[in-house]
Amino acid sequence: MTNSIPEIPKIDLAFITGSNTTENHPVIGAQILQAVKNGAKLIVADPRRIEIAEKADVFLQLKPGTNVALLNAMMNVIYNEGLYDAEFIEERTAGLSGLIDVIQEYTPEKAQEICGVDADLIRKAARMYAHADKAAIFYAMGITQHSTGTGHVMTVSNLAMMCGNLGKAHSGVNPLRGQNNVQGACDMGGLPDDFPGYQKVTNPEVIQKFETLWNAKLSFKRGLPLTKMMQAAHSGEIKLMYIMGENPMVSDPDTTHIRESLENLDCLIVQDIFPTETTELADVVLPVACFAEKDGTFTNTERRVQRVRKAVQAPGEAKADWEVFVEIMKRLGMDVPYEKPEDVMKEIAQSTQLYGGITYDRIEHKGIQWPCPTPDHPGTPYLHKDKFSRGKGLFVPVHHVDSAELQDEAYPFILTTGRILYHYHTRTMTKRVEGLHAIASEGFIEISPNTAEKLGVEDGELVKVASRRGTLEVKARVTDTIQDQVVFMPFHFAETAANILTNASALDEISSMPELKVCAVSVEKLETV
Repeated sequence: MTNSIPEIPKIDLAFITGSNTTENHPVIGAQILQAVKNGAKLIVADPRRIEIAEKADVFLQLKPGTNVALLNAMMNVIYNEGLYDAEFIEERTAGLSGLIDVIQEYTPEKAQEICGVDADLIRKAARMYAHADKAAIFYAMGITQHSTGTGHVMTVSNLAMMCGNLGKAHSGVNPLRGQNNVQGACDMGGLPDDFPGYQKVTNPEVIQKFETLWNAKLSFKRGLPLTKMMQAAHSGEIKLMYIMGENPMVSDPDTTHIRESLENLDCLIVQDIFPTETTELADVVLPVACFAEKDGTFTNTERRVQRVRKAVQAPGEAKADWEVFVEIMKRLGMDVPYEKPEDVMKEIAQSTQLYGGITYDRIEHKGIQWPCPTPDHPGTPYLHKDKFSRGKGLFVPVHHVDSAELQDEAYPFILTTGRILYHYHTRTMTKRVEGLHAIASEGFIEISPNTAEKLGVEDGELVKVASRRGTLEVKARVTDTIQDQVVFMPFHFAETAANILTNASALDEISSMPELKVCAVSVEKLETV
């Protein structure tokens, strides 16, 4: 997030797109609702009429995968009606002329053809966003999990810069992280071409620094992103895989391909707190402690580094993750300088400017948001205050490109996937909670009343859902929150795993993100015997 959670109640407008915020990020969702109660306007863009859409001043029910066309049309209105922040654009940005050339093609009427959103609603949303003094955009995987996801993110940034909504409080572009330490994992080098602190593996100076720090020879070679790792495992190029705190047998697209890839490995090591569908395939399972059973830090969605303290003893042979890594390093013959988590934190501060001023003493009572380069730095509540990291913010014009799979005669519906309030990711933890399981014990597919009538399907009846990758049976949930040509499934449930159907072959050219949010499916009523 460019901005902070405590800022949210004081914003003038929230624009939520590609995020079912009150169900997937309920704490932040509650903050947005508080802002609305305080008088803020609310725009929601989503393929489903999600819960928070009921509070919206404008609800834009777009077709999955058409975010770029919608946002370009909003900018078309903002530019042509002179609603943009001319001073901000002049002083702090570059590349506007190229953006104008593109957005002029996306009139609200053109966007209506692509998105299915009424042109007048697009105009209303554009004017509302542009007139707000403090407008914040919130997005999640409904923006990123597309074969054109990088372009979707760039377009969000274009809109924010056009109206001067970056580099100040109570505004910004705020991607909402899906799990508690996703931000921290990325910060610490959990990416294929980064060392900790987003320092590139291709930079000789960075390589030299970490070789000296770790007393080891390091590679300049970029690693593979997850999707391509699975492809390499499938082809035999990768022989060993070490999976930590992840359950790709439920969370990754094209489950059949994932199983084949993992089964083709010579060795699969899985490190987790509970047995999962992925540990079932492992050669070695390493049991580890959960958050309440270890000391350390997490970095949350607003870049805040926070202490985690051991409250209870871990069961059996479970160890903290860092202890497992230390044991492996020792068995590989390495000198290990870590005796406690604080030693790791000190090395992070030494090697990574973003964390340079963060110590256990400083975050004893309250976390600090990076960048925090020095011990006397207070941390950074919002980014880009005086300038962007590259100097001037760059407008990147993006055209709408259709999703890799659209409806056809054989597969006449678009499936989009997501989460529900009562479960977390692949249910590794939440399926073990009796109350949550009682409320939501099985998967479902949402279909519109018109679709249900045409299929002859009643609410609660079993249907067969098929894509080019697989088939499953699941109960239908008939609801008017979904459009006629769109169906929705939560991906949590291994027994009716939506990712059996989703598309792993359509990847974003830049990020290699698979197109999890759009695939073509058929839906048929299952005849009872």
